[in-house]
Amino acid sequence: PAEPLSASGAGGRHAFSASEGMNHHHDDSPSRFSLVHFARAMRREPTRSEAMLWEALRRRAVDPRFRRQHPMHPFVVDFYCPSYRLVVEVDGSVHDEPEVAAHDVARHAWLEATFGVRFLRLPAALVERDLAAALAQIRAVLQ
Repeated sequence: PAEPLSASGAGGRHAFSASEGMNHHHDDSPSRFSLVHFARAMRREPTRSEAMLWEALRRRAVDPRFRRQHPMHPFVVDFYCPSYRLVVEVDGSVHDEPEVAAHDVARHAWLEATFGVRFLRLPAALVERDLAAALAQIRAVLQ
């Protein structure tokens, strides 16, 4: 799979590294147990845009049901709709940096190939500026 980046800065929180105290297997990926704990920690400290989108999703502004900070070993995705196998990622400006963008492409491809999921990437600025438009994009993908 794509190499995990260390978590640093807004929008880069959903990655992890050995320096963050995760238990690792011989393949340098975190254990499933550690990944669940990491996902729980991420739920306790969402970015502003993640919190805004989650409030709307949990109020069922978009049907069907979504999960937040969902573990997909060895990664954690921002939002996941199991009935449509849809991953929604909220990307802060850090995702515009070439190294992070390259990691996103590799991670995206690996998760698609491994779990058969589809992706929708939403800029954090869009979620914060126009939540209705962000929700409309999610609805359109679910059509």
